[in-house]
Amino acid sequence: MIFVRRAHGWGASKICGAGGTPGRWRGVTDRLKAMSEPFTPPPAPQQDPRQTQGQAPYQTPYQAPRPEFRGPYPAGYAYGQGVPAGYPPRNSAWPWVVLTLGIFALGLIALSIFFASLAKTFNMDAGGSNMNFGNDSIAVIDISGVITDADTEKISKQLERYGNNGSIKAIILHIDSPGGGAAASQEIYHEVLRIREQKHKKVIASVESVGASGAYYIASACDKIYANPASVVGSIGVIMEWTNYGDLMKWARLKPVVISHGELKDAGDPTRDMTPQEQAYFQSLVDNMYGQFVHDVAVGRHTTDAKITPLATGQVWTGQQSQPLGLIDAQGGFRMALMDTARSVGISGEPNVVRPSKEKRGVLGLLNDDADGIFTNPTQMLNRSPGFYFLWK
Repeated sequence: MIFVRRAHGWGASKICGAGGTPGRWRGVTDRLKAMSEPFTPPPAPQQDPRQTQGQAPYQTPYQAPRPEFRGPYPAGYAYGQGVPAGYPPRNSAWPWVVLTLGIFALGLIALSIFFASLAKTFNMDAGGSNMNFGNDSIAVIDISGVITDADTEKISKQLERYGNNGSIKAIILHIDSPGGGAAASQEIYHEVLRIREQKHKKVIASVESVGASGAYYIASACDKIYANPASVVGSIGVIMEWTNYGDLMKWARLKPVVISHGELKDAGDPTRDMTPQEQAYFQSLVDNMYGQFVHDVAVGRHTTDAKITPLATGQVWTGQQSQPLGLIDAQGGFRMALMDTARSVGISGEPNVVRPSKEKRGVLGLLNDDADGIFTNPTQMLNRSPGFYFLWK
């Protein structure tokens, strides 16, 4: 009797005698028989028939030859023989091309920086009296956007350049600006008066869309003011402003520390509210600048302060409204101002128009010039100094 493990447990069966079932239990009996026989080691590996007699007792087993590599190479090429003769090594020329182009680009950048620095050194943009733009030309200077200190320097140089040139018969200020800094606008105003008086050049203002506040301040210094009927003109007044971020500092739990000597030394501190004394102090400054604005406009318009003061309420008028008020001289666009100016200086036909070269901003400009004019300085966001503006808002 032998116990055999079945699919659902152990059981006893007879595997011998006539009552057994050899077909069913043949696998079991063969395994038991194999287990009862003694262990016989496997035969030794066959020796390579290609080897001769008398060699070392141990020989490597026979190995069949490796098949030829059937790849993209020509027939007859076996693996491990190197690159076939039909496929020469490939030396790419792209690294040399890229290197050559890079050296060439660096050379162009270096030359551009050199010539730009040379032009800046000789102040070609400012020019001189020996430059000739042709016979009987009209110079046009654009004043657009908010007027800043940088615009003051640029426009003053352009006025000086055209004022010193004998071929420039007149200068037109093409204005499209809401004004800007009080001191910047005032400086351009006085520069226009100087060119008119000392260089004996006629200066005309042509207002495109907006000629308000500081921009009108500049226009009032010209010999004549043109404006479109729908242009915005005026806004004679002064504004002072800054940002008070005291609540923000309280929220961030920051406490300003100020050490000063003088009651009004830290007046306008943006971290706190103004005192009544400080408010009266700043109002006196604004009133003084307002009086300068009114007086300078009256001088430029050949009238009195008393006639300009009723118009100096900070409001604007259209070109059609401003002409009867005496704020402009004629209604018309730039073309009308150009042709009238040309006839007034003795130029017949189409006048030759000269404009300053435009500044090109790009990669070379970033490399050659200061980037502060392009990217806003983060420190200016919390500027502590109050600003005074001739600005229409």
